Amino acid sequence: MPELIHTCYRIGDVDRSVAFYEALGFEELRRMPIRDEAINIFMGLPGDGPRLELTYNFGVDGYELGTGYNHIAITAADLDATLARLAEQGIEPEKPPYRVREGGSRLCFVRDPDGYRIEIIERG
Repeated sequence: MPELIHTCYRIGDVDRSVAFYEALGFEELRRMPIRDEAINIFMGLPGDGPRLELTYNFGVDGYELGTGYNHIAITAADLDATLARLAEQGIEPEKPPYRVREGGSRLCFVRDPDGYRIEIIERG
């Protein structure tokens, strides 16, 4: 059976993006240069492998995100504690946590330095 192995974002600043994803709990797993054109930084959550590929193309500091792509989602054991930890690093949610339906999990969205949205869903 096929399996989804990673998602790739193009980024404008390696250090800024790596710091953001580390704040969310990701770890930098490896860097892979692509000739003299670009570098791929593979990030993963502890024990899960390189699920997020950040590609920095030398000389490009930003991208148009478009209107079709929306977000990736991660979980948090305690959403309030996670948001407090992120706030200490200047990362704020788009709006306060909410539930899509009554009895559903609490969630909120944050944006990475390039504007990509990340949904944080509290495990219930």
